[in-house]
Amino acid sequence: MQRAAAALIACAALAVTLPHAARAQAGSPLAKVKATLTKSNQIVTGPGDHNSKLAELKTLLRSFLDTDALGRRSLGKHLDGKSPGQVRTFLDLFRELFIRTYVQRLLLFDAPDFEYGEEKITGNAATVDTWIVTPRDKFSADYRLEKKSEGWVATDILIEDVSLADNFRSQFDKALAKGSWDELITRLTNKLEKKPDATVD
Repeated sequence: MQRAAAALIACAALAVTLPHAARAQAGSPLAKVKATLTKSNQIVTGPGDHNSKLAELKTLLRSFLDTDALGRRSLGKHLDGKSPGQVRTFLDLFRELFIRTYVQRLLLFDAPDFEYGEEKITGNAATVDTWIVTPRDKFSADYRLEKKSEGWVATDILIEDVSLADNFRSQFDKALAKGSWDELITRLTNKLEKKPDATVD
């Protein structure tokens, strides 16, 4: 999925040292995003080979990204009538492919400058605003989070106000308009079985 992969490159640019530490209160959405991305940057720029960094980032991001929520939003109506087993199979594949793609971008992206915005909290939902600044451009990359029993987790990422969930939904809609559910699952499985740097495109 080319648009989704391009968006993930932008998301991965957030793995830099974040300023304004005093603005993040312990336990806040801002603090969760900041802590995760700071740790990501430490892994990417620290010692270790590619594979060890890959493993560390995957472990870190599994506790930060709620890929089940993102996957469900991405499939939308296509989940109607699917058995719990079918849904679980898709969500497991989606999680591994999403995190793999995200992690690869963290490892490969040359970190740009970074600007931090506001956190907006409404009940158990929040958005943390960020901007990525490169020598030629500046664009927004904002996290949507939900507060769950384990704390704040990211359920979507918006690049220039366009969500990854929407990007994926568009691609899944096209795939399922042309083929069956089983064909989609086979396609995702085949991508997951490729070399570690395979992306969802």
